[in-house]
Amino acid sequence: MQYKIKAPNVLRHTAKLPASKSISNRVLVIHALTGGHTLPSNLSDCDDTEVIVEALNHNPYEINIKAAGTAMRFMTAYLAVKEGEEHVLTGTERMRHRPIAVLVDALRRLGANIEYAGEEGYPPLRIKGHVLEGGLLEVAGNISSQFISALLLIGPCLKNGLTLHMTGDVISRPYIDLTLWTMREFGADAEWSDYDTIVVKPQTYKDRAYLTENDWSAASYWYEMIALSKNIDDEIKLEGLMDGSKQGDSQVRYIFSLLGVKTTFASKRPGKPTTVTLKHSGRCVPRLEYNFVNSPDLAQTFVVCCALMNVPFHFTGLSTLKIKETDRIEALKTEMRKLGYVIRSANDSELIWDGELCAPTMEAGIDTYEDHRMALAFAPAALRFEGLIINNPQVVTKSYPQFWEDLTQCGFRIEN
Repeated sequence: MQYKIKAPNVLRHTAKLPASKSISNRVLVIHALTGGHTLPSNLSDCDDTEVIVEALNHNPYEINIKAAGTAMRFMTAYLAVKEGEEHVLTGTERMRHRPIAVLVDALRRLGANIEYAGEEGYPPLRIKGHVLEGGLLEVAGNISSQFISALLLIGPCLKNGLTLHMTGDVISRPYIDLTLWTMREFGADAEWSDYDTIVVKPQTYKDRAYLTENDWSAASYWYEMIALSKNIDDEIKLEGLMDGSKQGDSQVRYIFSLLGVKTTFASKRPGKPTTVTLKHSGRCVPRLEYNFVNSPDLAQTFVVCCALMNVPFHFTGLSTLKIKETDRIEALKTEMRKLGYVIRSANDSELIWDGELCAPTMEAGIDTYEDHRMALAFAPAALRFEGLIINNPQVVTKSYPQFWEDLTQCGFRIEN
């Protein structure tokens, strides 16, 4: 499937963003661990969340989480503490080549019964749940924050709680903080005791009503559209976002302020979702250097946006991009060449554009590599490349199922 996209001359639209899948996935696991009946409201309807809902509702012996990396990590930990149950946890071909040994080894040190049902170090996994002792656990701080969050989520259910000590640099700290904040919303006693250590007390989660806020990651693509639009009067309104959000990607508003996008909140009441208005500010930096170690999911958006705005950049902190849905570093370099931009990489964790151009070869379309964020980040480029083609556009269902419908309502013309 291909979509050919033509952008409108004017951007003036109000979009209701999808619920945060990061929060939804955390809340669902916690809800299951409470054993309660008060289902959280405004849950994400994306693929990553749906596979968790399906698994928790039907509890099959073999659980297929498809391409959902968060679900694989969170469900591995969750199933390890489900006393008396046995499951096989599997996924897509790509998922069966995404490493999970770090998490499995950590859970085994806590006493988990997990075996590899295929290649050593990778899914599928055979998990036999039982009560785990818990206690002190040491892990590297530079592993995926999803591994760390998976361990933290089950911390209150461990007999002796969990003291998690992270060695070296701790990456994606805002995602860890989001996990701790969500846990505390359900009564957990979980805090940083030092800059590299988290203590989770053995304490039962409390069942409660919970409203999930909308997704700042999804907001980033609308920010990109305003940044790329050339009409100074363009305006986008985004519903359901929160000032002071614990989502790490909420910092998108600060980064885009450097690229000329002004953010205004209709209300700044703490803990209350509101409407955010995006407009041009008329000010843009000549060059952008940024460390995305705490928000790697924003990198694709800014690579595309900065190049198309002719803003040279040097982005660091991207080591986790190589083990996402695809190798995002190589995918970005390949697809940006199709638009005429030569992006360089360094140290498997940096992306650099110094203004070098090449002949564009975009006729075959932008490939998405089974990666939702490739489609989402490149689609706004239609504002600068009329008739831009996105291959396999359906991948957006992983995080933003109604994206193409929202673009159509905004005035974009999308042809199959």
